[in-house]
Amino acid sequence: MLSTASASGATGLTSEVEFPEPYDLPGTLSILSRGKQDPTARIDDAGAWLALNTSSGGATLRITRRPRREDETSRGNDASRAGETKDETQGAPEAGSRGTAVVLGQAWGPGAEEALAGLPALLGAHDDWSGFDAPEFHAGLPRLVSVPRRRHPGLRLPATGRIIDELVPVILEQKITTIEARYSYKYLVRRHGTPAPGPAPDGLMVPPTAQGWRRIPSWDWHRAGVDSKRSGTIMRACSSAGALERLASLPAGAELASKLCTIPGIGPWTAAETAQRTHGDPDSVSVGDFHLAAFVGYALAGRKTDDAGMLDLLEPWRGHRQRVVRMLVLSGFRKPTFGPRLAPQDHRRH
Repeated sequence: MLSTASASGATGLTSEVEFPEPYDLPGTLSILSRGKQDPTARIDDAGAWLALNTSSGGATLRITRRPRREDETSRGNDASRAGETKDETQGAPEAGSRGTAVVLGQAWGPGAEEALAGLPALLGAHDDWSGFDAPEFHAGLPRLVSVPRRRHPGLRLPATGRIIDELVPVILEQKITTIEARYSYKYLVRRHGTPAPGPAPDGLMVPPTAQGWRRIPSWDWHRAGVDSKRSGTIMRACSSAGALERLASLPAGAELASKLCTIPGIGPWTAAETAQRTHGDPDSVSVGDFHLAAFVGYALAGRKTDDAGMLDLLEPWRGHRQRVVRMLVLSGFRKPTFGPRLAPQDHRRH
């Protein structure tokens, strides 16, 4: 259920979204943050501050949980579980039996109303895990997937619906280290973004619009450590921003990926990483990732694999392959390490 009410001043516009417990707010939104120093996001156990663009303008979105509403069934279930110590791999997660989670959204700025309209999808309200959690499906999952799902039964896949806001940082992450990409994004947003409207935390910034990214001079791309290939891809994408933003109305899947890949410089990896955030795609796999194929190979088969081998291993769970990957990451599994790691490169000297 979603209820929306208008208010003024420090409260901003407000909206509430209800979920059956369990619901994991920080876990659901964590994929949207580019590290602890991301100037567009602050996500912790207390909730989230997000700064974003809409067609109406910039917006600040504050997301928190209301105190938990428990019913008699919830209290009974909690009591019956008080001494539970058995193997947590037995059975699928129980959903919808432990009360209701109420999530409050508050928004400020010219894009506040539009930001709240997208709140349910952002929180994962349209993400359906029932097939994944069905006992017959769950029974066929490897332990490195089933155990994390039982530990994180409230995790959902968020869908922002904002193509450029999600696409640009993914392009910045192409073929470089996470540390480099996060530095570049932070540098560029702080220099070319705008302060988040409303009572936002100090330093929270709305990222540049498509026009704003296109206005960044060549020397600032260099100072941010971004090579001409990635900056050129961003410029081409932002030149087609109108067409790209319309892709938000497409369902996740092959057609969406194909249309994203019509922009030179955007390939399957970039399309998948974007769709995971814009559409909450439960099946997209980041083919071409520097580490993922080997990670999945060792986790599921005890050996290194390439992209084709990874897809073969994930094929039994087609339709839920991104969910499987997310659970493998949450399992804490670490693949063996061999040889040197990918080293950062200083593109500012090129």
